[in-house]
This record gives sequence, structure tokens and C-alpha cells, in this order.
Amino acid sequence: MYNKTLFTVTLTVGTLIAIASYSWMGMWIGLEINLLSFIPLMTDAKNKMATEAALKYFITQALASTLLLFSLILMSMDLTTSAMVGLGLKLITNTSLLTKMGAAPFHFWFPEVIEGLSWTNSAILLIWQKIAPMALIMFFNITQTYLTLVVITCMMVSGLMGMNQTSLRKILAYSSINHIGWMLSAMWFSETLWILYFLVYSVITASILLIFSSLNIFFLAQLPNAIAYDLPIKLFTMLNFMSLGGLPPFLGFFPKWITIQTLVSSKFFLVSTLMVVMTLLTLYFYIRVVFSAILLGANEMNFHHQRKINKFLMFTLSVVSIVGLVLSTALFNYL
Repeated sequence: MYNKTLFTVTLTVGTLIAIASYSWMGMWIGLEINLLSFIPLMTDAKNKMATEAALKYFITQALASTLLLFSLILMSMDLTTSAMVGLGLKLITNTSLLTKMGAAPFHFWFPEVIEGLSWTNSAILLIWQKIAPMALIMFFNITQTYLTLVVITCMMVSGLMGMNQTSLRKILAYSSINHIGWMLSAMWFSETLWILYFLVYSVITASILLIFSSLNIFFLAQLPNAIAYDLPIKLFTMLNFMSLGGLPPFLGFFPKWITIQTLVSSKFFLVSTLMVVMTLLTLYFYIRVVFSAILLGANEMNFHHQRKINKFLMFTLSVVSIVGLVLSTALFNYL
């Protein structure tokens, strides 16, 4: 029996190595350590879906790592004699990193993999596994045209594909793809803005995942019955999804507000307008989750076995997600 704590530490170390390396080969090694540490955490002898998800994740990430290594080797051999070849290698590198984080249109593996994971592993995939690829894309300076296409595609795919989903894990996966688009656009202008957006996204997502993990539910149909007799959980579920959608006066509105302001001040009027309009599509299935949780009553007894979880942490994250806009606005004005 393997030690999950050891693999968790190795997972963290792999990400830190990828971010802190001075060479691309060191960054690639960090990504591989991160990948090979996450696979044992995903597998579960009692759950065939988890094993299938681990296999899908390994194949996809190995393909992306092969593309990344291929482009790095060619760049190190000084084969970029023409601008066209150099641009092609740069696009291959960016594509491999976008595939690793699950950005559209390279998201084909993301919803299928997360469907077989526990909520703990889903949190790792939704939050931690995005850090290294995003940091490397920021170091590599993705081209503006390619970045714009990826951002718009993320908005469209997340909004359209997330509408008819009944699985809470897939809903959060498509929500993550939407936020990847926002974080990539924020990264183009400022590293600090990307860090701010990622921290806010992590807090809101972690609070939602803690609620679902404590209720031990995975599908939308389970939600009304699971929270029918717990008013605080019902309230926090509704408000956290509104915050994740970026509605004021919740914390999730703050990084989108700053990102839109940065885009407009940089004369990207069309891109910012398209991002805002297409993000409204994701609000549809956020509101659908909220309506099913609040308006629908429970017609049967609650047989859901709630897990023991740190409710203080869950309530703290939820309160920060709900009232954080007031604190962050005050801090922003002070700075």
C-alpha cells in the first residue's frame, strides 16, 4: 500500500521544480514528477472509474509532455532558421502546455477524467494542477492572436457544453475552463493580476468542493435532497456559485472587474465584450444549480451520509467568498 502523503509531497515538489527551474529541461522534469506523483493518488482499487480516469489522464499528459519535449529539443538545436519554423515550434510548445491545463479547444480529456475522481482529487486537478502549466506559458510569452483564439474558445466551450450537464464534477470542470480563459487574459497583462485571479478562484472553488464533499454528493439531482434540512449549507451553496459566476457584490466579481478594466484600458474593447457576453452562458448553469438547490423541495427522506469535515474551514472559506469583495475593494483603494 503506497503512502499518499509521500505522493502528495512529491506532487507539490514537482510543481515547485517546474516553476523555479532556470532551464526548459528542468521545467519539463518538474512537470513529469508532478504527473507521475498524481497518477497513484488518482487510482483506487475499489473504484474502476478512478482507474480509468487515471489511465486517460496519463495518456493525455504523456502526449502533451512528448510534444513539449519535441519542441524544446528542436529549439535547442537552433533549427529555427526561419520565422515560420520558430513560430511553429512556439505554437507546439503553447499547445502542449494548454493541453496540460485543460484549456479549450484541448479540453477533450478534462471532463471525462474528473468524472471518475473523488472530490479531493478533483480539487487537486481543478486548482493545483493549473499552476505549473500557466506559469510556464507566462514565461514563454504566448502570441497575442493565439491567446485571443484560446480565450474566446474557452468561453464558448464552457458555456455551451456546461448547459446540459447533470454531474456536479463536470459542471465545475466546464466552469474551470471558463476561468482558464479569464486567467490567460489576465496573465497577458500582469503576473500580479493572474496571481490575484488564481487565488480568488482557488478560494471559491475550494469552498464549493468542501460543501459537496461534506454532503457526499456528485449529481445535480442529489443536491435539493441533500441540503433540504441544512439552511446554512443551502445558503452557502447558493452564494458561492454566485461568487464563482462573478456577480457583485461577491468576491468572484473583483478579479473579473480588474481584468475587464485592464483590457479596456489597453484598447481591447472587442475581446472584453466577447468575454463578458460569453461568460453569461456559464451563469445559466450556475443559476440552474442554485434554483435546484433553493427552490426545489425534498420529496423523500435524506439518506445521504454526510462525511466528517472541518466545518470551520468550510464556513471560513464561504464567508471570505461572500464578503471578500468589500475587503478587497478597500485594500485596492488603499493601494
